[in-house]
Amino acid sequence: MELTKNIFFNTDKLVENATVKVSYTGKFFQNGSETVYIHFGFGNGWEHLQELKMQKTELGFQVEIELLGPDTLNFCFKNEVNEWDNNNSENYVFPIEPMNIVEPINEELSLIVSSPRKLRKTYIWSKKIKLAIYKIITFVPKILSGNYKRKIKE
Repeated sequence: MELTKNIFFNTDKLVENATVKVSYTGKFFQNGSETVYIHFGFGNGWEHLQELKMQKTELGFQVEIELLGPDTLNFCFKNEVNEWDNNNSENYVFPIEPMNIVEPINEELSLIVSSPRKLRKTYIWSKKIKLAIYKIITFVPKILSGNYKRKIKE
């Protein structure tokens, strides 16, 4: 589910006490940063403030977050040189819905409810295709014009 500005969650809605995977393909991923941290908290006062290092993958930087509150998830990103992506000083803010406790009707249903949701293969492939198209659109004109310079690792 794409919500805003190259930020994706692995679920349709954010629910309190659940774990959500955040994927970030914003300016730090596009500019080739090696390390990105997510700086996050909950509610207007940014309670339970934390900062986690995100894992770099071909689909962007990713991290799993435990949603602690029923209010909002607030976050921003910073890279290895302490540059910030904070949505033009607005921060990224997403509502968290309260958890509805429902008694399972039978054992079979309780197994379905308690099993974690996995990403569908079609979702993963759609992300890979979008990333490939982005790379083609971004780098092919640079290569054709001769403005492409490969970074040399020391």
